[in-house]
Amino acid sequence: MRGRIDRQTSMFVAYNVEDRILATHPLRRVKAWADAILQDMRRDFDAAYAKTGRPGIPPEQLLKALLLRALFSIPSERRLMEALEFNLLYRWFVDLPPDAEMWGEKVFSMNRDRFMAHDLVRKFFDRVVVEAMKLDLVSHDHFTVDGTLIRSWASHKSLKPITPGIKNDHDTDDDTPSGGGGGRGGRDVPADWRGERRGNATHRSTTDPEARLARKGRGKEAHLCHSGHVIMENRSGLCLDIAIDRADGQAERREALRMLRRVELRHGLRPETLGADTGYDDGGFLVELESRDIEPHVPIRRGAIVSDDERGAARRRSRRRARTKRYRTSQRVRKRVEQVIGWCKTVGGLARTRFIGHPLIEMDARITGAAYNLLRMAKLAET
Repeated sequence: MRGRIDRQTSMFVAYNVEDRILATHPLRRVKAWADAILQDMRRDFDAAYAKTGRPGIPPEQLLKALLLRALFSIPSERRLMEALEFNLLYRWFVDLPPDAEMWGEKVFSMNRDRFMAHDLVRKFFDRVVVEAMKLDLVSHDHFTVDGTLIRSWASHKSLKPITPGIKNDHDTDDDTPSGGGGGRGGRDVPADWRGERRGNATHRSTTDPEARLARKGRGKEAHLCHSGHVIMENRSGLCLDIAIDRADGQAERREALRMLRRVELRHGLRPETLGADTGYDDGGFLVELESRDIEPHVPIRRGAIVSDDERGAARRRSRRRARTKRYRTSQRVRKRVEQVIGWCKTVGGLARTRFIGHPLIEMDARITGAAYNLLRMAKLAET
């Protein structure tokens, strides 16, 4: 018999949201870990908020909402608030009752400076790593490092020549592109750069001054980018640290050393080996790693090594090391770091940043890295 749709709207409905969430849903483990970590951060939250005044949105809910944005590829806080309005799974995750009124997206902008001033996102990220260490998911011996380009939201039309003695920043009211072009007015004016050479030494974006022109390889187009960096442990493929820097061609090696130092200071982890790609083939970088008793597993570019100083000697040692089984294993596992970066850029939304300034971009990258780690930990716990 064919069923009929009941058009009568129910006046009263009573149910438990907990019963509607699958017992095997991966968000259950993610929520349990996130709640435990946020409970451990209560003193940090108390220090960040005033003792008097009107109560604001709990920071625990804001951080878990940002985790949802990364986990479910929600492109903006506005879309996140729209999803939280009707999605019971999302409301359950952030501890919002079904009948609670949803807050506006401006609450994230209002609290972002506070989160940055008190370093709350970094503390949350570090506690996620500590939780993984408690579960014995983190290798203490073998790490991998890699970098990627994160597109800026600024366009090529925002590039203008750097004028000596004049501060070029995004506060300028002049919207004329560096190539001129004339025509209609407004912000989206036509531009013609034919015959003009533009580079980081001569031009700067007025929309995102910290962005730099960079390309992924020879023959590729150049875009305004920031440089993102990840250090991964090799046992479970978990992200131990994330950093944002200028895309100047040297940031990979510079940030690798900084991240190694931060991981050692915060978690007491000092690896025996560090895997990387040919972008880290630099004698000074290899010498620095060896001075820290870290064995670099870095592919050396083809060609004769003619330098006779310690940098050349370090490159020759790395070339001989490439014949060992330990090196080959490290290079095979090293490819997992591409999964971390790929997830953060495609699912987490870091392919093109929505923020201006390295501190804001790095805060967004850390919450994305924390979401990746929690999801990865949930999958490892199932095995």
